[in-house]
Amino acid sequence: MLTVHHLNNSRSQRVLWLLEELGVSYEVKRYERGKDMQAPPELKKVHPLGKSPVITVDGLTIAETGAIVEYILAKYGKGRLMPPEDSEDYWTVRHFLHYAEGSAMPPLFLMLVLQMIPDRAPFFARPILKTSMEKVDEMLVRPQLTLHLDHWERAIGSSGWFAGPEMTAADIMMSFPVEAAGQRFGYENHPSLRDFLQRIHARTAYRQALKRGGPYAYA
Repeated sequence: MLTVHHLNNSRSQRVLWLLEELGVSYEVKRYERGKDMQAPPELKKVHPLGKSPVITVDGLTIAETGAIVEYILAKYGKGRLMPPEDSEDYWTVRHFLHYAEGSAMPPLFLMLVLQMIPDRAPFFARPILKTSMEKVDEMLVRPQLTLHLDHWERAIGSSGWFAGPEMTAADIMMSFPVEAAGQRFGYENHPSLRDFLQRIHARTAYRQALKRGGPYAYA
């Protein structure tokens, strides 16, 4: 039996959604973030990095969302959620499987860190740090995020999906950055991304994954 070591409000929600879309039987072992929003130490017993998602199956322990998604598709997908290998859309999916974590998430994470720094600083330093962090956000982070959001909007295009005319694994991988950016940045100027979120939230498999994984801040 495949077990998903699932941390609340985390990237592992995508793994649950993928498994639901494919109809794969699995177990969920849930972990809760501490008051500092960090993963609990129990996760280090599963994988030395102590991060989520992690899956255990057939004696294997696999970490990193992209690797987990590729494993699940190879073992259980039977061609589903992937275009034919000789198609252009296939390589678009592969792009987004790696891009979602490699390029899309770093500026979103940096935005979060910049917001957290003043709150965790000594009281007397907060006003100066808040102004400084807002300047960094304005000059560095937001221009980068705008570049990425424009890329997503173009990729979705008229089909409503990231890679081709139907939903693929690319849409599952991109759901987390799209949801995170929607919460932190907004989609006033990106209507296709707003519609994308509404479409995936309405899917039965997405909703079932939420039931299995628990409350999710971006849903």
